[in-house]
Amino acid sequence: MATWSANGTRTKARMLLALKAILIFAVLAYMTVVAVMYFAQRRFMYFPETVRASPAAAGLSRVSEIVIPTPDGEKLIAWYGKARPGKPTLLYLHGNGGSLAFRSGTMRKYLDDGLGMLMLAYRGYSGSTGSPSEAANIADAKLAYDTLIKDGVRPEDIILYGESLGSGVAIRVATEKKVDGVILDAPYTSIVELAVAQFPWLPVNLLLQDRYETIKHIRDVHVPIFILHGDADEVVPVEMGRRLYAAANEPKEIKIIPGGGHVIHDGPSFAFIDHWIDRLRAGKLKGPPH
Repeated sequence: MATWSANGTRTKARMLLALKAILIFAVLAYMTVVAVMYFAQRRFMYFPETVRASPAAAGLSRVSEIVIPTPDGEKLIAWYGKARPGKPTLLYLHGNGGSLAFRSGTMRKYLDDGLGMLMLAYRGYSGSTGSPSEAANIADAKLAYDTLIKDGVRPEDIILYGESLGSGVAIRVATEKKVDGVILDAPYTSIVELAVAQFPWLPVNLLLQDRYETIKHIRDVHVPIFILHGDADEVVPVEMGRRLYAAANEPKEIKIIPGGGHVIHDGPSFAFIDHWIDRLRAGKLKGPPH
């Protein structure tokens, strides 16, 4: 009996040691993953296409490439097509992937309608130098705005257009710069919420540096806002667009596209935006005084 008891005790001790080793290994593995995700987090957020292409190569003969220098020594690439007399200019802030050339069809459509457009490439995209971040993207979008002002475009003739990631950038610009209105295409409440949904096993709220908390800032925007969102958006849930709409000040509108996916650049969506811009320019979108 004594031998059996001793053997049982040794077996139990070995099991405890094995469990302890497994637990330590699991904790170390988790901490390693957390560390990798922290230091590489922007690689999971930004997917730049770095190739620099000319507007002419994309079939945009009336568009010029301009280079915007930043105070910290970077050079931003932007495509700029001027508006016809009496028409507004869109300051277009794109999403987290692709390039300027990828969006040439969108630019062509609005230019053909007589609107102007300045489409900015974030740092690391389409030949712009540097690396993207929330702070840099917001600061650079303000530089793009200032570029339009220096070119003679009046603040009341500028409409901010934020596509996906760019919707958070557009809202931040609108809290500080005078514009005629803001268009949000597939917007999110915050990148924090999106990341929590994708990585529920990570302490995202503690780790995330670029947070883009749009829902906190949209309350400080006091110009007309138009939100476009597909109800089948697989990247940004349409509920986020609805929550932003609820949080925004009047005047505001939202158009939900049945069956629409993420960032819908097609005939119907262009028509909805055109109609909203026409009413905005005609002074038919007015909110309460502030």
